[in-house]
Amino acid sequence: MTAVGEWVLLSYRLPREPSGPRTTLWRRLRRLGVAQLADGVVALPADARTRESLEWLADDVSAAGGSAGIWTARPATAAQERELAAGMAAARAGEYRALAAECAAALAGPDAERARVLRRLRAGWRAIGRRDFFPPAERDAAGAALRALAASVGDPVPAGRRSTP
Repeated sequence: MTAVGEWVLLSYRLPREPSGPRTTLWRRLRRLGVAQLADGVVALPADARTRESLEWLADDVSAAGGSAGIWTARPATAAQERELAAGMAAARAGEYRALAAECAAALAGPDAERARVLRRLRAGWRAIGRRDFFPPAERDAAGAALRALAASVGDPVPAGRRSTP
């Protein structure tokens, strides 16, 4: 895993009631693939996209009657940074394993369902990729499983799209 250097942090507090904004925030944070540092503190490797995403969420928290702040930071030690990256990679590894398992199940299932499942799993692949800052080895296996599923329905990966099975 490569060292990132700077991280962007979101610290937030939301009222317990109503619970809708808390649930929405939790889902959006999950979709971004954040590292949970503590209750109400999450982090992502800093770049323009991650900073903007967390700024939008901070605005949503404020609009829901909560408080939020955006911070940039560097872990004090390389070990802390490796731990953050490893935790994020492990979360993506689990998602890639699940995707590969779904591909295997689709290959074992009825031919008529494969094209529909392939579309859904390709969308899942892209979603995981957007939050995959530290690609684990499981990414390659999931990509191979997705390509095998595509081949089974006669839908190979187009020539210019090798990064997306």
